[in-house]
Amino acid sequence: MTDDAPADPPDRGTEDSGDLVGEGVARREDAALLTGAATFTDDIDATDLAYLTFARSDEAHAEIESVDATAAESMDGVLAVYTWEDVAASAVPGVLPISTHGLDCDPPGHPVLARDRVRYQGQPVAAVVAEDRYRARDAADAVEIDYDPLPAVVDQRDAQEADAPTVYDDAPDNVAVTSELGDADAADEAVAAADHVVEVDLTNNRLIPNALEPRAAVARWDAGDERLTVELTSQSPHGHRGKLSTTLGLPESDIRVVAPSVGGGFGHKGHHHPGEAAAAFAAMDLDRPVKWTATRGENYLAGAHGRDHRTRAELAVDDDGRIRGLRVETDANVGGYGLGGSLSMPGWYGSLLSSQYDIPAIHCETRAVFTNTTPIHSYRGAGRPEAGYVIERLVGAAARELDFDPVELRRENQISEFPHETAVGATYDSGDYELGLDEALDAAGWDDLRERPERDDGGRYLGVGLACYVESTGGGHESGVVRVHPDGTVTVYAGTHSHGQGHGTTYAQIVADELGVDYDAIDVNEGDSDATPTGTGTFGSRSTITGGNAVAESAHVVREKARKLAANLLDAPQDAVEYDDGEFAAPDGETCTFADVAEAAYGWGVPEDMDPGLEATTFFEQEETAYTFGTHAVAVAVDPETGTVDIERYVALDDCGERVNPTIVEGQVEGGVAQGIGQARYEGAVYAADGTLETDSMLDYAVPRSFHVPDIQTEATVTPSPTNDLGVKGIGEAGTIAAPPAVVNAVCDALEPLGISHVDMPLTEERVWTAIRDAEG
Repeated sequence: MTDDAPADPPDRGTEDSGDLVGEGVARREDAALLTGAATFTDDIDATDLAYLTFARSDEAHAEIESVDATAAESMDGVLAVYTWEDVAASAVPGVLPISTHGLDCDPPGHPVLARDRVRYQGQPVAAVVAEDRYRARDAADAVEIDYDPLPAVVDQRDAQEADAPTVYDDAPDNVAVTSELGDADAADEAVAAADHVVEVDLTNNRLIPNALEPRAAVARWDAGDERLTVELTSQSPHGHRGKLSTTLGLPESDIRVVAPSVGGGFGHKGHHHPGEAAAAFAAMDLDRPVKWTATRGENYLAGAHGRDHRTRAELAVDDDGRIRGLRVETDANVGGYGLGGSLSMPGWYGSLLSSQYDIPAIHCETRAVFTNTTPIHSYRGAGRPEAGYVIERLVGAAARELDFDPVELRRENQISEFPHETAVGATYDSGDYELGLDEALDAAGWDDLRERPERDDGGRYLGVGLACYVESTGGGHESGVVRVHPDGTVTVYAGTHSHGQGHGTTYAQIVADELGVDYDAIDVNEGDSDATPTGTGTFGSRSTITGGNAVAESAHVVREKARKLAANLLDAPQDAVEYDDGEFAAPDGETCTFADVAEAAYGWGVPEDMDPGLEATTFFEQEETAYTFGTHAVAVAVDPETGTVDIERYVALDDCGERVNPTIVEGQVEGGVAQGIGQARYEGAVYAADGTLETDSMLDYAVPRSFHVPDIQTEATVTPSPTNDLGVKGIGEAGTIAAPPAVVNAVCDALEPLGISHVDMPLTEERVWTAIRDAEG
């Protein structure tokens, strides 16, 4: 929050219609969440509800010799034990969908239950269904699995060595695909011609998603209608319906997906997992409801991880500070299986390597590499944090090596004219990067921070760091329905799904302004594939752009139809009817309310050239990408005796175009920064050489607590996007992009007097202390 912002946003929940867009309306979702009235997937109950759990592999890489479920099946309360043989004997395909388009190999998709081989520790081998979850877990422990262990490989660079174990025979070098962006020749020439070449070798650490709510699903099979209903933790109900259709071999029309309240998604709940598919398979087989809820430990072992890039990069810079080119080579770990489009996902991360800088020549080569680790998929930011980290660490290193002021080096190379097409094909829509930089520095008191001594009175080293970023937001299509009822109240349906973003508030603000009706008269519904037209879902900072514009366009259509109906009621020309604050007025002074028009729309007085009813459906297609941008500034103090890093100041300046609800924007920024600090300082999955996950619980994987996250001062500039009528851009992932390089740059600045130029994330006390001890000899 900004220093002068109120501690509590004003409660606008009972305010009449007006200009609500741009106001910090209090989130209407919070009361149910804070009082415990919200329903999450594990809260759902049903008559004869059964519980599913998995017997998971202890091995990271092994042939399955046998699976003996005899003891488990004989246990009291056990209803069924399934192995791949049972799946294969059914009419169910049993394999999660995988996109193989453009790959250098043809790997199989992830089976719901392991077939002949396991490829990562924690892979489901057998599924046990019992009358309660405790018996199910006991029975899963009783399943006997014999393995023939195989050599494992966990590092993506080691996996490409000639003597490395092969994860798939179809990919003998373990490379799923090699992708290139930019112009290799131009980048080579720029590097060769530059006065200086700055090199870095970076690790973007593997992260484990830690939503408050683990993945969960409740599946019901209606034998009469031959229809499946799955309630689950989902960011994309329609997307999950399509994936369940592929995995189970059912038409999408025979599947209903409902997402109730979701306790955090972060990309982790935007893709398909064996859990919901196995629960659905069991519900169909047993003809009774089946619930699956992952334990926290299962989420660590097999919940899909994020990031895990190893990158070598070179920045070509002239004596005057102008950047001539950028050359990047990245090995991206994708784990033991592809999930959806996860194998091709690393190939487009390089599209944001130019960030805010006018770099004439860029080339990025990325290899997606199989290893015997948990599969990787999208995690908040999904490629954008990885790209931002590369370029901002390079610019920070260049400022140090060339003895440039880090602000002036950035300013010298910032893009100033828009639209701007980068050397890797991204076309930035709008921005004022220098203004954002200046305002961030001013808010942080940058000049004063730079003038501090190397060490404070306690002997701690002091440093400051910057990160400028650009984020691609939105994409694809989204559905939005606005339906006016005869009493003048309004229901909005959207194909997105809110799991913390506040769509119920934001969409109601948009529709209230478009229709000129009371905010409280608008209800917003998401999360049911039967109730809404097909939508894409919530991820990639897309909901306000795509979903917001979809409902705005529908509301506009409804308003104009209402105007035509009002003209009929008032016996006046349509273009002469004025509408303001919920009331239509004719030139002669006669008026009618929006509710009057709504009642007439469903009555007998509808003109012959109009259909009854008052509603509209829009499929909004985002044809051009909107690019959010900003600058984050950090001040740190590092204790050389303990390696402790204290973040003393954090300022986040972000520009996401028009802000429908500034309070919600600030919350999204703060949450993203907290996760970005988690990556920079605390989080990192670690595997042993045999593929055993060593950070398999919160005892070993450090998720930041509230006291680890500093006060975050949020600032904003507003540069509307020309790509959409609302002028908005996305903001949900900005903090995860800017925070890691900003924090690392600050720590490296603090340690510069010791000759330390880089410390890999996470900057744990041990890692920082070790770097200091090594530097001191």
